[in-house]
Amino acid sequence: MADIRRSSANFNEAAEPEMMMEQPSQAKGPVAGKIFSVLIIIVIIILGLYFVSRFTSWNILGLNKSDSTWQAVFLSNGQVYFGNVASQSSRTVILKDIYYLQVNQQPIQPQDQTQPQQAPISLVKLGNELHGPYDEMFINRDQILFIENMKTSSKVVEAIMNYKKDQTKK
Repeated sequence: MADIRRSSANFNEAAEPEMMMEQPSQAKGPVAGKIFSVLIIIVIIILGLYFVSRFTSWNILGLNKSDSTWQAVFLSNGQVYFGNVASQSSRTVILKDIYYLQVNQQPIQPQDQTQPQQAPISLVKLGNELHGPYDEMFINRDQILFIENMKTSSKVVEAIMNYKKDQTKK
């Protein structure tokens, strides 16, 4: 019987180190679960911020920012505005740094009647009008026919850049 006790004692002594080895692996489970939960929460928050930035006028992540690309926004009333689309949602487009074309008045009696006269067109910076608007427009998406990105070589973009260069000299 002494032999049985010894063997059982040896068995218990041998089992204890194995149990000690199992305990740390069990302790890692809750820590790994907490880390996984935190990562899932972070991913959900980032996705939420993405969707808020993408589909509302709140540009939290700066996704809709396009300072280097100029857009032409064509409206249903025939007006075209040039600027930077700062934000878009399903209902509105926010346009900033806005310019538009204005046809200048011709004299009543042109000097040379042999050639048809083209009305001079000028590029106007929004904000200097009588009613003093801010240089920002909230355009109802229902009024927009389409939006085009303009090349840097476009005559309108060149005129805008020249205007900006002249303003920085002042």
